[in-house]
Amino acid sequence: MALSPRLDLRQSQSLVMTPQLQQAIKLLALSNLEIEAFIGDALEANPLLEAGSVTREDAGEGEADDIPREEFTADQLIGQTQGEVEKPLDIDIASIDRDRDTGDGDWGAAGAHAGDTSEYTGIEAMSSPEITLAEHLGGQVGAVAGDQREEFVARHIIGLLDEAGYLGFDLAEVAQDLGVGMAETQRALTLVQSLDPSGVGARSLSECLAIQARELDRYDPCMARLIDNLELVARGEFARLRRMCDVDDEDFTDMLGELRQFDPKPGLAFGSSAASAVVPDVLLTTAEDGDWDIRINEATLPRLIVNRPYYVELRDGSPDKQAHQWLREKLADANWLIKALDQRQKTILKTAAEIVKRQDGFFRRGVSELKPLTLREVAEEIDMHESTISRVTSNKFLHCDRGCFELKYFFTSGVGRTGEGADGEGASSEAVKARIKALIDTETIKTILSDQKLVDILKGEGFDLARRTVAKYREAIGIGSSAERRRAKKLENMG
Repeated sequence: MALSPRLDLRQSQSLVMTPQLQQAIKLLALSNLEIEAFIGDALEANPLLEAGSVTREDAGEGEADDIPREEFTADQLIGQTQGEVEKPLDIDIASIDRDRDTGDGDWGAAGAHAGDTSEYTGIEAMSSPEITLAEHLGGQVGAVAGDQREEFVARHIIGLLDEAGYLGFDLAEVAQDLGVGMAETQRALTLVQSLDPSGVGARSLSECLAIQARELDRYDPCMARLIDNLELVARGEFARLRRMCDVDDEDFTDMLGELRQFDPKPGLAFGSSAASAVVPDVLLTTAEDGDWDIRINEATLPRLIVNRPYYVELRDGSPDKQAHQWLREKLADANWLIKALDQRQKTILKTAAEIVKRQDGFFRRGVSELKPLTLREVAEEIDMHESTISRVTSNKFLHCDRGCFELKYFFTSGVGRTGEGADGEGASSEAVKARIKALIDTETIKTILSDQKLVDILKGEGFDLARRTVAKYREAIGIGSSAERRRAKKLENMG
């Protein structure tokens, strides 16, 4: 067959995370202190930005009479620099989490060249000198991903991981959210699970330990049975486990030793903020009419404005076309950042307001009134996606009369309620834990409460839960068994 040159035209679709899209997602997850550091570096990098006390609306009035208003719209700026009359915004809420804020959905765009990241200093270098888990994993994805589509899905999954490195979202929901196939999503998750540290991307403790065992080439059938029955390890039923694994005492001891060497929470080695002071992002106070006053803590958030007189001076003072293009890019960057920060604040306030509405009883009467709440419920109420709410509530704190609480504190599982006072919504697991602790605090050496006795008391108060659930909650708050508490009481009396 003869070879001859020819010209083909092909059309294809691909998922691309532009620098602006990546930064918008990261901005949403940063705390106020991290945003403050980010803004400080942005002020140094962009001569048109300055910190001011006026609002964004004020900044658009008065001083810009000699500047056409359309010069400051992101669409026109992109069109000027790329030779297009009308180019869609580079950042679209639908491409982040398919969220749409009907009140102010237009974020704006930043920069003329989506592929040029030289003007966008990474948030990693601005927020904290300590690398986070997402940053550590993000630096590895590009080298191992098969294509841009797989990399996009993998980076989205990384953004959903919690501090311990676990994926708390159903994989089918992730696939539906991104509009990709289940097989593609599974491959991307497998890619994430292959990254360092070993064990990240797991959806359960057993899967986390299994990943680490495979990494060390120790995931044989015996180890698999041991990992699949971790509840027996917790209860100390080693004889039963040894029979299930079909090994002798020496091998079983070695297997337990290897199991203890695995890290159950591999993500905690990164981005620890235990040593830093907690500064609230949201302030909650009681208004004069008895309602709630919710506002962003602006003590650490300087307002950004565009220095328009300086822009005019630079524009009119230089005839060079490249200088004008650079100036337009800086102006687009400044407008995008102002709009992105404004949208971030609105999203945080909407989320906090819905949390306060749902947990009104907690703020007025205490932890006993804390209700079960999920990310999905809040997301559906404010018309956003569950993963967006997860990012908004990460590393964010709310200060109220009862103290300073992380926003994720208000999302707890539920326990059924029965009898009088049951409202069909159940009780929060935190409320049950608080009640268990209160009952145990009143014990004496003669009135030690067994788990079954606690179940009976709680059922009498309308809490419908099993004995193993009471035991789980008791262990979660660091309280020993009834036998351990009885021994401790005896030692106290002897002392």
